[in-house]
Amino acid sequence: MKSIVRVLLSVTLTLAAATGIFAQDAKRDNKTEHERKGKNKKEGLAMSIQENVNVMREIFSAIERRDERRFLELLHPDFEIHWPPSLPYNGTSRGLKHGEPTWTETWIPLQPTEAERRMNPRVVAAGEDEVVVLWRQRGVTPAGDRFDGEVLGLYRLREGKLARAQMFYFDTAALISFLSKAREQATATKQ
Repeated sequence: MKSIVRVLLSVTLTLAAATGIFAQDAKRDNKTEHERKGKNKKEGLAMSIQENVNVMREIFSAIERRDERRFLELLHPDFEIHWPPSLPYNGTSRGLKHGEPTWTETWIPLQPTEAERRMNPRVVAAGEDEVVVLWRQRGVTPAGDRFDGEVLGLYRLREGKLARAQMFYFDTAALISFLSKAREQATATKQ
């Protein structure tokens, strides 16, 4: 009788151990599947973040090259841009309709060479639908006065295109002073 009990006990312990091993294997398999799904989601998110960063780099490159066609290709149809209220090209513009004067009308005459057009964009943060870029605004007046200031841009992307841009100049007072000098010098040159 003792030998039957031992055999039954041995079989029971063996089955219990096997069940535990199978449960651990199932748990590990479930965890691996969960991790793989999470990893795929993270990889997809990382890819969309990198795609957004690439779109912003291409936009800055198009602006520096004055490639209006490429710039417009990268804008979402519902694009809106926000400039500080104190600037001549201030406020919010929606779509491709702009008030007067525009950033382009203001800066193209003040950026005659590549040196002034170079923006040195640096991505400082990027998320699923936003990219933050630190860049430089440069210009030179007809009399040779120079401006070189930092700007922080917050950019929202949708469907792989720029949908919203908002700029934050580090020193708007210096920028306004520079633009006033430029306007005065341009007026004096025309007379």
